[in-house]
Amino acid sequence: MFNARGIFTGITEAQKAGVPAALVTITHVSGSSVRHPGTHMAVTAEGAMFGSLSGGCIEHAVIAEARQAIENGKPHCVRYGRGSPFIDIRLPCGGSVDLLINPLASERNIGRDLTSMLARRRPFALRLPRHEGQPEVGGELPEGRVAIEDDFIVVRHSPPLRLVIAGHGATVDCLRDLALASDIETQVFSPDEQQIERSLAAGAAATWLRTSGSGLPLSLDHRTAFAMLFHDHDWEPSLLAGALDSPAFYIGAMGSRKTHAERCERLRALGVGKADMERIVAPIGLIPSLRDPETLAISVLAQVVDGFNRLPV
Repeated sequence: MFNARGIFTGITEAQKAGVPAALVTITHVSGSSVRHPGTHMAVTAEGAMFGSLSGGCIEHAVIAEARQAIENGKPHCVRYGRGSPFIDIRLPCGGSVDLLINPLASERNIGRDLTSMLARRRPFALRLPRHEGQPEVGGELPEGRVAIEDDFIVVRHSPPLRLVIAGHGATVDCLRDLALASDIETQVFSPDEQQIERSLAAGAAATWLRTSGSGLPLSLDHRTAFAMLFHDHDWEPSLLAGALDSPAFYIGAMGSRKTHAERCERLRALGVGKADMERIVAPIGLIPSLRDPETLAISVLAQVVDGFNRLPV
């Protein structure tokens, strides 16, 4: 569920402050690894880091290598683990990880460009030179996460997980906070003005729903999950109908099986077909019959992340 937004934002802020930075990328792994190829980490000349490439095994060494590459001004490849010249740095998994370190030119804020590309929620390719030059955005997308193309490593970036929550009550607050803590882009829709204020203060996007007949004022893409958390189910039909008219990979709704049967009758009256209604996960969450908001939020987020991780790259 890798989200590079925080890494690209860190690069943006460093470059705005005039601090040189480098982008470090996993290009290949052997054996087991806690990170996929294509995973990034950023390092500044001052030694700050954004993101991680392991469970803490190599980060200090990577910072030292990245700072040296920043000073030299040229891309640099390094291996840790099996087959590495750094015999004092071992990976507990017994495998190896190959990294490409790209110092970033100060005259171009590529962090800002990359952050902007992620915000568009369209797949894009990041071309990383292995020997000289600067990273480039654009070009043909690789089929997998990473591809080798002449003198470039090409990394595919797909839109990160986005969670849209519609509802009111404590479960909305708990799910929102868990998602934000997991660096998931989160948007809240609620008829409760105080809930909207709390969501905005927490760092989520939030929209006040004024009437129960309101449709969903947002386009949901295929990497977006929609969680319906209403106790007053009069708010649900038009919002659910809008979500079902989208390619959202997950649509879940809170309530008992009896509540869901009544929900489907309302949706049927709006012209929603059987196949679309079967997309609704109800009762919502991995764990059945939960009654406290904290555990229900964990159950829902786990179900969402599991579904997202099953999507194609």
